[in-house]
Amino acid sequence: MKKQILVGSLLVVLAYALLLIPLPERKAAAGLSSGNQRKAFAWNQDDFWKQIETQYRAVRKKGCEGTHRQSDSLLTLSEQTLATIAGRPLSPDDPALRILERSVFEAGSLAASCPERLDRYASLVVNERTVVKQQSEHWNIRDDATREALYRLLYGSRGALEEVLLHLPPGTRPDALMRGVDEPSSCPQANLLGVQLRSGDILLSRGGAATSALIARGNDFPGNFSHVALAYVDPKTNLISIIEAHIERGVAVSTPEQYLADTKLRVMVLRLRHDLPQMRIDTMLPHKAAAYALALARGRHTAYDFSMDFQNSEKLFCSEVASLAYGQVGVQLWMGLSHISSPGLRAWLEEFGVEHFETQEPSDLEYDPQLRVVAEWRDPEQLRKDHLDNAVTEAMLEGAEAGERLTFPWYELPVGRGAKLYSALLNLFGRIGPIPEGMTAEAALRNKHYSARHRAIENELNRLAGEFEKEQGYLPPYWGLLQMARSARQTVGQE
Repeated sequence: MKKQILVGSLLVVLAYALLLIPLPERKAAAGLSSGNQRKAFAWNQDDFWKQIETQYRAVRKKGCEGTHRQSDSLLTLSEQTLATIAGRPLSPDDPALRILERSVFEAGSLAASCPERLDRYASLVVNERTVVKQQSEHWNIRDDATREALYRLLYGSRGALEEVLLHLPPGTRPDALMRGVDEPSSCPQANLLGVQLRSGDILLSRGGAATSALIARGNDFPGNFSHVALAYVDPKTNLISIIEAHIERGVAVSTPEQYLADTKLRVMVLRLRHDLPQMRIDTMLPHKAAAYALALARGRHTAYDFSMDFQNSEKLFCSEVASLAYGQVGVQLWMGLSHISSPGLRAWLEEFGVEHFETQEPSDLEYDPQLRVVAEWRDPEQLRKDHLDNAVTEAMLEGAEAGERLTFPWYELPVGRGAKLYSALLNLFGRIGPIPEGMTAEAALRNKHYSARHRAIENELNRLAGEFEKEQGYLPPYWGLLQMARSARQTVGQE
């Protein structure tokens, strides 16, 4: 008996030792050489941000009545500039666009303390997005300078509006739903949270996980969305099906309830323009695209594509579900592809299994001039978490650029590999295991410890932001959160 126990113990030790053997080092990501000239976008406007915050503090002291004329003047300037822009085609480098950009930021600093200004300011931002996207229909979206101009206007105005939403006086709770353009459509429709959703509409969302923030922020133009899904509306029953690629399940069909039950910090509805040449020929193209995606999801198992290779449809990540479906009906989405140029970020993503760094990121679909923004939901409480997640992620990515690696304790590797083997057996029977299909044990362990560190830094950031709010009487703006996140990262240290 003792001999059997000894042999068994030796076999367990041997198996554990074998499972500790590391895999060969992954090759460095392509394009990390000095020949890679692309750089991630940076605002480089710290002085302007300080000026905006100083202006906001002054408004809080004077009150709404004390800044009535100044506020109306700035809002009127922005509205007049926007009306001028809407009246004629402009190039992306036209000075009027930069005037609009600056005036929207400045007007936001005044609207943030005055709830009665919110509706007018929100309308300004929504109208700006509509007008700028209309202008971009004639721009070369693949040009880097054009892409930057579009990003500054659309992402910048979004950021300004969200600062206003987060800094409204206590007791003010704006509506979570913000409507955009009611783009005409002949496709079947159904109601989703007060919006008439059309078959073929694209849903962008942001999850609550640390990796969701990494997906949203991790490209040359940091964005707000981490997930793409496609809506299908049954023409007979008007029931909505959401087709999406899950990390855990691969391509699958969800009900609206299941889709919304998975944490969503924000959701946006995009719809194909009705005046596109393809739509003039066949107004049901979006519905046909959604029907293709639905048939694909129900017809075969399609695993999640961790490599982010949008040119190979054997596996699909979330963006590919929409691009593949619309490609089948002759519409090429993502007129401008995303680039991931930062060496540190590429190294991190590579360790999660990413192999392609020119790809289709969820956030960039918002800037596609073929699509109109129909509506967006953002709950103020969820919006706060969204901004905290973003600041922590950006601070951590600065660590990546400084050479920090994604690590995990060496002794966890055998357990992770055992979990991966168990997951693979479950996958054979169509079930989901603790480690998603296509993800390595090493990547899963890195994800676990990355998420834990992100959470620890966010807890410290939340504490620092709370102290600031007690002292100043308002939440720190995003640029302040980022500075605090850097301090929190240093406090928490690296595991």
